[in-house]
Amino acid sequence: MFDPKYKLNNKILLNLTAIAEAKGIIGRAKILPQQELRLRRQAVIRMTHHSTEIEGNGLDMGQVEALYAKKKIDAPDRDIYEVKNYLAALKYIEKIVSDKKAISEKVILQIHKLVTDKTLAPQYCGHYRPGPIYVVRRKFGEPQETLYTGPEAKQVPKLMADFITWLKDSKDLEINPVLVAAIAHLEIAAIHPFNDGNGRTARALATLVLYQRGYDFRRLFALEDYYNTNRPAYYKAINLGKTYEERKRDATSWLEYFTKGFKNEIDEVKNRILSLSTRDVDEKIKAPIYLSPEQLKIIDFIDQVGRISTKDVEDVLSCPKRSAQLQLQKLKKIKIIKAIGKGKATWYVSNS
Repeated sequence: MFDPKYKLNNKILLNLTAIAEAKGIIGRAKILPQQELRLRRQAVIRMTHHSTEIEGNGLDMGQVEALYAKKKIDAPDRDIYEVKNYLAALKYIEKIVSDKKAISEKVILQIHKLVTDKTLAPQYCGHYRPGPIYVVRRKFGEPQETLYTGPEAKQVPKLMADFITWLKDSKDLEINPVLVAAIAHLEIAAIHPFNDGNGRTARALATLVLYQRGYDFRRLFALEDYYNTNRPAYYKAINLGKTYEERKRDATSWLEYFTKGFKNEIDEVKNRILSLSTRDVDEKIKAPIYLSPEQLKIIDFIDQVGRISTKDVEDVLSCPKRSAQLQLQKLKKIKIIKAIGKGKATWYVSNS
């Protein structure tokens, strides 16, 4: 059975305490829904950009943002596919959380299938590798160096099954969700169950664990930003040995790295959200405003385009005109949006 070895030292405990304190502050902060949606969209874009750039993707943040908005860009097909794939995987993760599905082998394989679509041969997308795998370093003019040798392919299904069992048990054992996410990330990287896309799958899975277990921080964080800022430090932290058996010995240093990075990112989120949570906002939001997914889509559209019409709402929500009008009137009533114009020429804009 999978039984990760680590010590909860003072560094890890201090980081977890700081994260928990920030969690409370972020959860209580009042900001306008359109501001929160904007921050959430920026987090998705940052996650996607940094997670794919770590693997060598050449698109910059602006190009990733354009693809998020479904705009066309001039770039190599593979780079475009990788970014679109990661965006699709993050959308799938949100659906898993919304549907309250447990993390299973099927879920992990689907994440991998999404992140490698059109960039990996179909027989390998969403399927475990059939042969050996090595992580190598190549330097011009020097012999190739093998940094890591993954476990034999025949061991992969059993290792993954044991890991998924531990993942389920970790909830009953009340292991801190941040530690569970860190160990999930490390174990996927260690098993290296796929021919390609292991890193992206590991990072997406860690995000899913955090979202599911109440550590989503309003989905405003992008831990990949921390990894990509100092890639050598990321590689050094996650490469705990040259074989799977070596990596199993002690994950403490990786947990130090992961919790420190998570704390840094959450501190950034906290500062960002507090700067928006002004007295003026508190006056506008007397109590928490809970919006439906449909209403959030309307606000997101306005934030990106600047305005929305009843016809736009029909298209965005795939609903009849009567339902579209009702949604707009609800948002207008709670003063999230306001109407401009009259009759058929009416548009709705943000009330901020």
